[in-house]
Amino acid sequence: MQCPGQDSRYWTGEAIFEAACDQCGGLVELFKDEATHTCRGCGHRVLNPRMDFGCAEYCPYATQCLGELPPSLVAKRQEAIRDRVAVEMKRYFGTDFRRIGHATRVTRHAEEIGRAIGANPAVVAIAGYLHDIGIHEAERRHGSTAARYQHLEGPPIARRILEGLGAAPGLVDEVCDIVGHHHHPRPEETRNFQAVYDADLIVNLEEKKAELGAGFRLPDLERIFLTGPGRELGRRILTDSEAGGRTVEA
Repeated sequence: MQCPGQDSRYWTGEAIFEAACDQCGGLVELFKDEATHTCRGCGHRVLNPRMDFGCAEYCPYATQCLGELPPSLVAKRQEAIRDRVAVEMKRYFGTDFRRIGHATRVTRHAEEIGRAIGANPAVVAIAGYLHDIGIHEAERRHGSTAARYQHLEGPPIARRILEGLGAAPGLVDEVCDIVGHHHHPRPEETRNFQAVYDADLIVNLEEKKAELGAGFRLPDLERIFLTGPGRELGRRILTDSEAGGRTVEA
């Protein structure tokens, strides 16, 4: 038996309505159970404004169902994947709470720096959570956590996690690229990379300071950071513990 709400015999006048095309402004007639309808004026696929597209935020088949997703929905989808990446990172590291804590702190700092320099918040957060994801494989296969081994082993694991979550290919490729050279910046880098690099540098220096105590020597902060906000946040965290949580300015 078909649900009466989906059976057109029980529909009222509100079941068929018009919506403005967000491309040309023309009116498009929609049925309440249609996800999209093509505008006769310009050929653009118009999303049904009365439907709940929450599933499209995480479903890997969303583009097949809805076609090209609008920027607002793409952003929500990336944010949904970001939260699931955090869970997958914790699951992957298991009881290695040191690595989980490191990734979480890097992500928090990267998000703050990213906001100040106009980076993509979802890419920055996802790359922050996954930047060291190859460290266990580096230890297992090479007996070392050296950067070159992390760069070698990390991208395949990050790709497997992201593709399993249905992330868009472009997002997967960019995050894997960051993971694959996050210790070694190229002459020209994206804002997304810069935010993650500076955040990782801050946390690594934080950890070194805690390990060495009075023997720690602060490096030249003017020279080692890629961004001004990263340098400012690093200075606050590394030289004034009470200022570590303040927000940086662009």
